[in-house]
Parts: sequence; structure tokens; C-alpha cells
Amino acid sequence: MSNEDELDRVFKALANRVRREICDALKLRPLTTKQLCAAFPAIDRTTVMMHLRVLERAGLVVAVRKGRERFNHLDAMPIQAIHERWIGPHAAAAAAGLGRLKRGLEGAGEARADTSAAGGKKQTHGAA
Repeated sequence: MSNEDELDRVFKALANRVRREICDALKLRPLTTKQLCAAFPAIDRTTVMMHLRVLERAGLVVAVRKGRERFNHLDAMPIQAIHERWIGPHAAAAAAGLGRLKRGLEGAGEARADTSAAGGKKQTHGAA
């Protein structure tokens, strides 16, 4: 399976609001399937299980059985891979652009302050 296919599965999984909400619910701690079903009362158990299967295929959820219970753990590594490929480089470029803007504005402010101070001295000297 190619890396592109894996990313396609992650994007497909995260494209659905309910699956994003399931991931949000799993951020703090692993939850059993029963706990997830209780957290989403508007959805039946079969639909929650379908969403969990999509998240598992995408590598976003890892299920661990302990006795009769199935604990669902969030695995954020696929999201990290997306961040490294698309978000990180764009964020770095945006931050660099903001840094240049800040330096430019600060430089313009200092130049304006120097001009005002020089203008003020001329007026003082002229009045004396």
C-alpha cells in the first residue's frame, strides 16, 4: 500500500464530522465501544462501529481487547504525517512572512520617530 493511499484513507476518515468527533472523544483517554456509543446517543451502535472501522483502516484508531471490552485508542501519527507534509511548511512560510512584516513595520515606525524627533529639534532651534 502506498503512502498516498494511506493519506487518502486518513482524509476520507477525517472528512466526516462524526468521525472527527469520535477522535476528539478519544483524545483524552481510550474509551470502550460502549462508552463511545453512550457519548453519541443519536447514533446506533452499528453506525458507531462502522465509523470506528473507517478510523481503524485509516490508522487513526487502534482497538485493544481486554476481556469482553474493546478499548479504542486514538493514534495521532497519521495526523502528524499530514501536518508535516502540508501544514508545517505552510505555517513556517506564513510565520516568516509575518516576521518580515513585523520588522518592516518596526523599521518604518523607527524611521517615523527619527523624522519626528529631527523635525521637533528644528522647531525648537528655530524658536530659540
